[in-house]
Amino acid sequence: MMREWLQIATGPAVVRRSVKYAAVVGAILIMINHGSALLHGSLTGARLLQMGLTVMVPYLVSTASSVGAMLEAPVHKQ
Repeated sequence: MMREWLQIATGPAVVRRSVKYAAVVGAILIMINHGSALLHGSLTGARLLQMGLTVMVPYLVSTASSVGAMLEAPVHKQ
């Protein structure tokens, strides 16, 4: 089960979709959460790490949703 999940999660279609969502949603979240720091130029290493994690969240959510939907599709129910 875990091997199949990882195989689907690393497939090109899922990765492409997740990267697109992460870029758009991540950029919006970064502006909401870190916009003032960006405008004032107060970027520390810790803040950059937080911004990276901010982008990872929509990537992981999109990946998990895509894999879950693919595993529940009628093709996988045999």
